[in-house]
Amino acid sequence: MSNFLHQRQTYSALTDPYPLSPRISLNYQRSNFLFNKTNLFILFSLLILLGFLYPYLGFFASNLFSNKTQPNSHSKWRNYSLKEALSFVSQNGTVIVCAVSEPYVPFLNNWLISIVRQKHQDKVLIIAEDYATLFLVNERWPGHAVLIPPASDSQSAHKFGSQGFFNFTSRRPQHLLHILELGYNVMYNDVDMVWLADPFPYLRGNHDIYFTDDIAAVKPLNHPHVLPPPGKKGRTYICSCMIFLHPNTGAKLVMKKWIEELEAQPWSKAKKSNDQPAFNWALNKTAGQVDMYLLPQSAFPTGGLYFKNQTWVQETKGMHVIIHNNYITGFEKKIKRFRDFGLWFVDDHATGSPLGNL
Repeated sequence: MSNFLHQRQTYSALTDPYPLSPRISLNYQRSNFLFNKTNLFILFSLLILLGFLYPYLGFFASNLFSNKTQPNSHSKWRNYSLKEALSFVSQNGTVIVCAVSEPYVPFLNNWLISIVRQKHQDKVLIIAEDYATLFLVNERWPGHAVLIPPASDSQSAHKFGSQGFFNFTSRRPQHLLHILELGYNVMYNDVDMVWLADPFPYLRGNHDIYFTDDIAAVKPLNHPHVLPPPGKKGRTYICSCMIFLHPNTGAKLVMKKWIEELEAQPWSKAKKSNDQPAFNWALNKTAGQVDMYLLPQSAFPTGGLYFKNQTWVQETKGMHVIIHNNYITGFEKKIKRFRDFGLWFVDDHATGSPLGNL
């Protein structure tokens, strides 16, 4: 018995003198399991799959976040009234407005760059004709866009001669009348225009309405500033794309008459009308009741003159104030023409727009 109690234990040379504890042994076995060839292959495959899906995961996450935050912002701008917008942007009781649907946004940006250069951008109000434009502008430039219901179809409105285009342009006198009734001076521009100088010094006097001639024929530099005589169609050819109005009885009368003329000459497939003939009939029929002022051709030339008569352009160099890219249809053609004449600013100067690089 004592021999057994005092017998020394013998160890094999192959026995680990420092055996692993059960916990360490288990972890060791797990690590071997994790890093075998099959599991490494699976892990590597998962990493590749995650790398492929990462951009989409980010997209869904951002959409999830934006869906949580945008409704409140969108609701705010849906309920933003013309009265609120005018109060926000007006300076000394004056605003500059344009009406824009989504396809025209690149032209809007180009127009804005030219206005920034004349330091008048703060009083610009963009009348968005669709919600896409409303939200885009107000996300980048809060408070400078308003939508007056109903919203238009953003895609059909840009096709010249279409019913959508007529519906789009025929709302113009209604917008302007509403602004006048709220007591503001208002300049209206189409966005296929660019400013080369400040137009406000040319709005001298206190006339009811100021406008430009759309005739491409050259006028004398000292031409009269009254409404021109009617042309072959029995009416004048004044452009409805650049107008300045004071909030008085005469200006409101022209807008109301313009609305009446549009209602009397609705769009049809046979007669694909637009708003300009109705505007001219309104001017002609109210001429004896309203104080009208024709702006100088040298400062406010039509596109049919500026882009097609380079002799005249050289003779009047330094006099040009607002250039209208009309007498041509099609977005790409208009952009190319602006580029050819160095007037497509968004290529190199997009950061000069309040909307930035779209």
